[in-house]
Order: sequence, then C-alpha cells, then structure tokens
Amino acid sequence: MLQRAAQIIKEAEAFIITAGAGMGVDSGLPDFRGDHGFWQAYPPYARLGLSFIDCANPEHFQRDPAFGWGFYGHRTNLYRTTIPHAGFQIIKKWIERKNAEYFVVTSNVDGQFQKAGFDDDHIQEVHGSIHWLQCLNPCSRIIWYNDETIPVDETVMRALHIPRCPDCGEVSRPNILMFGDWSWLPDRTRIQEQRFDTFLTGNADRRIAVIEMGAGNAIPTIRATSERIGWNLKHATVIRINPREPDIKAPHISLSCGALEGLRMIDELLK
Repeated sequence: MLQRAAQIIKEAEAFIITAGAGMGVDSGLPDFRGDHGFWQAYPPYARLGLSFIDCANPEHFQRDPAFGWGFYGHRTNLYRTTIPHAGFQIIKKWIERKNAEYFVVTSNVDGQFQKAGFDDDHIQEVHGSIHWLQCLNPCSRIIWYNDETIPVDETVMRALHIPRCPDCGEVSRPNILMFGDWSWLPDRTRIQEQRFDTFLTGNADRRIAVIEMGAGNAIPTIRATSERIGWNLKHATVIRINPREPDIKAPHISLSCGALEGLRMIDELLK
C-alpha cells in the first residue's frame, strides 16, 4: 500500500488535501472523538456532564455569553499558539516540487493550513473558521477577522471578555457552523466552495492525488468529499490515512496510521 501511495504522489499532476479533526492531533490539538476524549481535554465539562455537541451550540452565546466564549475563547487561544506539525510541510514540498495545482478541503476550524503557509484562496473550510467573527443576531451579513484577546478562567471555562459586534454592540460569535445552528453566515465558505468547484472543473482530466487525513465517520463530510472525487473523476485516487477508520474500496488506498506517520512513510519512499 505504501509503495502504491508513493507512486500516486509521484505521478500526480494535481493535489486535493482533505482533512478532518485527526489532522491536528500530531500538532498536539485535543482529540474530541467521543465524550471521553473531549472530557479528558476539558475536565470542567466532564464535571458538568456536557459533551462536545452540548458545548458547540450557539444557544450558549444567547443565554450565557461568558460560557459560550469560555469554550470558543479557549479554542481560539489554543489554535493561535499551536504550531502545525511537520506533515503540513511534507505535503507542501510535494506540491512545490511538481509545481502542481492544489486545493485543501477541511472540516477543521483551526486555521492550521493557513498558518502552515497554504494559500487562503486554495482552502475550503466547510464548517467555517474560528478566526472570523459575526454578529450573533446577525444584524448584517458582515463578518470580520478575530483579533480579540479572550482570557478564560479555565477552572470554570468562562470567558473574562465578551467580543461584541462593532455595528450593533450585540454579542458576537465565531463564524463557525455549530450544532443546531440558526444564524451562521455561510457566505465566506460558499465563496471557497465556488473556488473549489472551479478547481475541480479545471483539473478533471489530470491525475489527482486525494490525500485524506484524520477524517472519521462520526461527521462524515470530509470522507464523503474524498469518495465523491475518487469515484467521479476518472484519474483521481484517494489515499486515506486514518488510524481507526481507514477502510476504502480499491483502487483507492488505505493506510492505518496517524497523519504525520503516514506522510513521513510515503515521503521516505519518494527520496
């Protein structure tokens, strides 16, 4: 499988990088898979009996903004200080070596691909980004860059500062698609989606390596995207890297390991 994966990378004329939450684990980001993983990362929510789905809900910004921003403020601070792992640079090296077209599709809201130097115009963030804000109401369709300082009391996971809309003064929220969401503004993500559609049209006849990392079945958006491309485009092959749920039908490739380990093993064969 590794030899075949390396051959696909070697022959690729374009790259599509699809990434789920597992992509960030090698950078030290928490694994939210299941309540146990979430509670291990955030013990105060374990004491309250709240799951990730319970916390990632826009209702908190309406009912108790300090609680809502406690969760998202902490994540904002974490993502700002996290250094993307070496796997990001391995992928960049492959792309640059071939001077190839590429696009990233990710369900992650952490901005790690941009931080690793991937072009923002070549990224689709299907659930939005924590680095952009919008009005809770919303009073308009305007979103703005999140340059807020959000200290959090980690003993109770409550924010000590509440970001607000610069136009109406109402509480703001991250421009992220949450669970049970009624007010997410998807315009930025839709523009990204249009760019990706244009990319697919322009590269449909090329040999495409679809490198999928850390995308599980719990929220299958990324897996479905990879498979749709792999089955609909004649010259596209998916390399699925996943330590728990790697299965995919041939001719696509399954590697049962973490993202960084898989990328390093493939890279060794390309030297």
